[in-house]
Amino acid sequence: MNTIPIPRPLQRPARLAVLISGSGTTLLNLAAKIADQSLPANITNVICSRSQVKGIDRAKALGLPVQVIERRSFDNVATFSEVLTTQLAGYQPDYIIMAGFLSLWLVPPQYQWRVLNIHPALLPGFGGKGMHGHRVHEAVIAAKQKVSGCTVHFADSQYDHGPILLQRQCPVLPNDSPETLALRVFEQECIAYPQAIKMLIEQPLQIVDGRVENAH
Repeated sequence: MNTIPIPRPLQRPARLAVLISGSGTTLLNLAAKIADQSLPANITNVICSRSQVKGIDRAKALGLPVQVIERRSFDNVATFSEVLTTQLAGYQPDYIIMAGFLSLWLVPPQYQWRVLNIHPALLPGFGGKGMHGHRVHEAVIAAKQKVSGCTVHFADSQYDHGPILLQRQCPVLPNDSPETLALRVFEQECIAYPQAIKMLIEQPLQIVDGRVENAH
């Protein structure tokens, strides 16, 4: 049996770095949970992999430090990952939260089991490279699924891969469009992500043979 303890935060409130690529709606949700004190954390900084997206303005409006590190500015994922890792190090985050982050980051050893991602489907289904946003919901509807939802998982150096921390479900209705399903899934995301981060901060967790368990 292979057991791996999950790192605990070095301080309270926990320090979160948030990675975005788009509108920043997940960032807003996390900031709201921090503001109402239901999430015992602070956001140290925001890094965006695209320029001229709404999430940058939203992060600035929250008074958060924002850095733009455009993936397209780099010839390869390794160099992009090195620059991103260096930028993160200056803020000493306990955890890195991918909030609609669409660029692959090669997670270095010092951040293993400290990076979370949320995916708008029930992994391992409907994940992988290119499966994001409405593409996911289109695929779920095309496959005639009755249930969808969201998945919070530990991120590694593969798309939508890594041990699952939390999932929440919602129905797929007969008349759903990708847009209506996306709204219903996002409602679950707004509950699941803060809940998963709080678990990570407050509960001793471990990974046993690829599954996340309580260490007690």
